[in-house]
Amino acid sequence: MNTAVTLPTQQEDQTVESLGQINRQMIVILDFGSQYSELIARRIRETQVYSEVLSYRTTIEQLRQLNPKGIILSGGPNSVYDKGAPKCDPEIWHLGIPILGVCYGMQLMVQQLGGEVARAERGEYGKASLYIDDPTDLLTNVEDGTTMWMSHGDSVTSMPPGFELLAHTENTPCAAIGDHERKLYGVQFHPEVVHSVGGLALIRNFVYHICECEPTWTTAAFVEDAIREIRAKVGNKRVLLALSGGVDSSTLAFLLHKAIGDQLTCVFIDQGFMRKYEPERLLKLFQEQFHIPVEYVNARDRFLTALAGVTDPEEKRRIIGHEFIRVFEEESKRLGPFDYLAQGTLYPDVIESADTNVDPQTGERVAVKIKSHHNVGGLPKDLRFKLVEPLRKLFKDEVRKVGRSIGLPEEIVQRHPFPGPGLAIRILGEITAERLKILRDADLIVRQEINQRGLYHQYWQAFAVLLPIKSVGVMGDQRTYAYPIVLRIITSEDGMTADWARVPYDVLEVISNRIVNEVKGVNRVVYDITSKPPGTIEWE
Repeated sequence: MNTAVTLPTQQEDQTVESLGQINRQMIVILDFGSQYSELIARRIRETQVYSEVLSYRTTIEQLRQLNPKGIILSGGPNSVYDKGAPKCDPEIWHLGIPILGVCYGMQLMVQQLGGEVARAERGEYGKASLYIDDPTDLLTNVEDGTTMWMSHGDSVTSMPPGFELLAHTENTPCAAIGDHERKLYGVQFHPEVVHSVGGLALIRNFVYHICECEPTWTTAAFVEDAIREIRAKVGNKRVLLALSGGVDSSTLAFLLHKAIGDQLTCVFIDQGFMRKYEPERLLKLFQEQFHIPVEYVNARDRFLTALAGVTDPEEKRRIIGHEFIRVFEEESKRLGPFDYLAQGTLYPDVIESADTNVDPQTGERVAVKIKSHHNVGGLPKDLRFKLVEPLRKLFKDEVRKVGRSIGLPEEIVQRHPFPGPGLAIRILGEITAERLKILRDADLIVRQEINQRGLYHQYWQAFAVLLPIKSVGVMGDQRTYAYPIVLRIITSEDGMTADWARVPYDVLEVISNRIVNEVKGVNRVVYDITSKPPGTIEWE
């Protein structure tokens, strides 16, 4: 039965979720469009203090409700004097809580409090040495001359009343400023990025010394709170979870099973695009070792038939998503009824996505779409569940910590990222049973050799790609005409950027020899040495 729903704004959706954190010490980051806003939140959480990213449009009433211990204004691509430049509610300066402005956030603070900002004679981009004029409060234990990361074309030319100079660089006279009495601070650099050597010390000073936070955001505290909240929300109702075998859905399954036991039903839909032996290993782990029942659905033929003749990568994804929805719908009706759908939504998805609705009558979040990062498209609007999303406060590294703390094995916790469409987007061109077999066999060899040498955890991802072309080769004095396999092995911190891994030549040699000799249909192995950008991690 279709029910009309109203879509909240991104900021409203986040704030609704934030209200549950009123009693927890927290730092709020107001986002002005910076590429680093999520990184600021992660850095604060590294100090074991909870943080959330909200829109700069967040009202003063909402901020008062949240009662944060401090606020950080992010950077952004605009100039504060541009027409239509984003601005926060000026009442923020009268809240009486510490505020730190970063780059654009600092310039906005200066402008709204009576100072001046103008285009700098010389912009400053990249590393710069920070010379400290006031080594107290914000800059306590930050070494004079330390490296900080700059990225600005505007500069503060006149500080507001009550502010003092805290630090400068060769090109920026006001690199850090502060009003100690009102606990208002601004920095022209980005302390959150890894290039800022003294950045974490500065953040810790703000969080602990200036905001007087306590380190209460711990894995143990999260697990305890999550289990209590799941039980309170679900009661005696049934919950459905689509299990993929990745760290997110596996951690979610463990957490839910810990909280509600047999009220949880896990469904694993095998669309035929997982790596060799993975479906069998997943079922054995969950059913035999962890005693968490999993409903296995073999839909391999169905997906292959739907993809016959399809070569466009976006069309592949669309078809896979559509078929997953249909299979999921059929299985939920067969196994149901269910009141709740569990999703492995993470905090970056909350910030970046608008894929959730709120029922205006009940206030419940309802599913009209399974997250695109699971590549299952959207559930039909007449298939209505209330959502339970215990991980939606967490970043990926926090999910791994939670998984490890509740007993998830390292092979899942440290599993390399694997795309939802699986091998279907690692075979360029049409997907066939023959090509799937070739790629599975080649990919297994890559993983075996990387694992055997203890290199698995050095790389972000290591996998094989099958190209839909054939080239001439020679085997046993015989001419061959077979497929090439591309090795894609990369290093990365977060998947946003990546570099090709400098794998030892002898390892590449063994992988190449094994693939050519053991995988029928392959006569050539090449290595992808493209970074991201300009390339992407996956080939499709």
